[in-house]
Amino acid sequence: MIDTHYPEMSSSSIRPPVLLVDDEEHVLNSLSLFLRSSGINDVINVQDARDLMPLMLRQKPITVILDLFMPNLSGFELLPEIVRYFPEVPVIVVTATHEVETAVLCMREGAFDYLLKPIEKTRFVTSVRRAVDTYLLRQEVHSLKSYLIHGGLNHQEAFSRILTNSNQIKGIFRYIEAVACSGETILVTGETGVGKGLLAEAIHRVSGRTGEFVSINVAGLDDTLLSDTLFGHRKGAFSGAEANRDGLVGRAAGGTLFLDEIGDLKPASQVKLLRLLQEQSYYPLGSDVPKLSSARIVAATNNDLRKMITTGEFRQDLFYRLTSHRIEIPPLRERPEDIPLLLGYFIQDAARVMNKAIPNTPTQLLGLLSAYHFPGNVRELRALVYDAVARHSGGPTLAMDSFHQAIRASSKPAVELAVETNGSPNPTLFSSGPFPSLKEGIDAIVMEAMRRANNNQGIAATLLGITRQSLNRRVVNMRSKQ
Repeated sequence: MIDTHYPEMSSSSIRPPVLLVDDEEHVLNSLSLFLRSSGINDVINVQDARDLMPLMLRQKPITVILDLFMPNLSGFELLPEIVRYFPEVPVIVVTATHEVETAVLCMREGAFDYLLKPIEKTRFVTSVRRAVDTYLLRQEVHSLKSYLIHGGLNHQEAFSRILTNSNQIKGIFRYIEAVACSGETILVTGETGVGKGLLAEAIHRVSGRTGEFVSINVAGLDDTLLSDTLFGHRKGAFSGAEANRDGLVGRAAGGTLFLDEIGDLKPASQVKLLRLLQEQSYYPLGSDVPKLSSARIVAATNNDLRKMITTGEFRQDLFYRLTSHRIEIPPLRERPEDIPLLLGYFIQDAARVMNKAIPNTPTQLLGLLSAYHFPGNVRELRALVYDAVARHSGGPTLAMDSFHQAIRASSKPAVELAVETNGSPNPTLFSSGPFPSLKEGIDAIVMEAMRRANNNQGIAATLLGITRQSLNRRVVNMRSKQ
């Protein structure tokens, strides 16, 4: 036992290194080459075992590969010290000793794995990858526990472009902080216009990755075009390929590659993406030499991928590769507390862009928008506000006419709401009880509109697509018969 006090470490770096500890230089060089050729580039060689613990204090590693028999300080002495002061760091022991007792002793002392020299490359790299995955999983669990207990954010600035008062969205922020540094693939789902792209950028900023954030919408791209865009090509790969060209995967090295509309990916392209995720390597067009990928993949879709799997439109194995972590962004109608914040911001921003005075917000506008279902979510709200400000003639208060027109135009007719896409009746509108009469059905719709509008007849009339006078007559009739 080493009689030394090691102070508590501060938070680790985003990409901690792998430490190789061995007194033989040729062994260090061989193992380092194994790792780098397999895409694990952050490797530090330690030839003097006495340098290990001071180095770990300065730069905590993601895993340690430790030789047992070294001069000055042996692996037998170092192993319990590492486990004591850095219990989250997996230690892989390597030795030429073929004694079962030694292996058992090391595992009891807390070794993650035990490898015999001479070390076979595949076995070695597999063990290191398992150790790295274990470290990252421990970090995620620790982060999740911290956020569940304390509920704070360590990277508030990374989410500054996402305006929200929603506890649901803030919970997503906390989850992102817990998983962003793992390097695992993240799938972001949600309806169109909810802000999947903004969230992907926030994931990149929180991760601290030093490479670029590179975005591509894969919808509508055929397999050849997508392959060239993602993987690049070599000179002469096809007619017009007059020079080598790196693809977006290479451009995103050390950064984040955001694949938007992943649900629209063609079947052949799904196979190539699966290979990229499984092997962390790819082939540029016209090349038979693989290139390693260090880009973190974040994908997004508004499609139901599970449903697409059942219809054969999306590969199940690719789905599970994409969903190491999954984030579902709730639609705007499920977080009405965000509407006042977004409305105020968009009015000010639109006025600034159009060089107009900021108009006052009509008192009824917030009620109207809160009752609206917003199929286009935040993107639709922004478009509504910008259109209204563009039409604004310069009076003190923003006119509501354009909001009324747009909401009436985008609201689905009742007959569309009453049936599903397959033409059968919507079961949510028809209970198992007595079938309502036409008048009872109309009265129920009017009452629901009034409920959503908080009994504001102007807003309810907009939702129903009728004039306020017509609604008032119907409400008076209903009340007179009660």
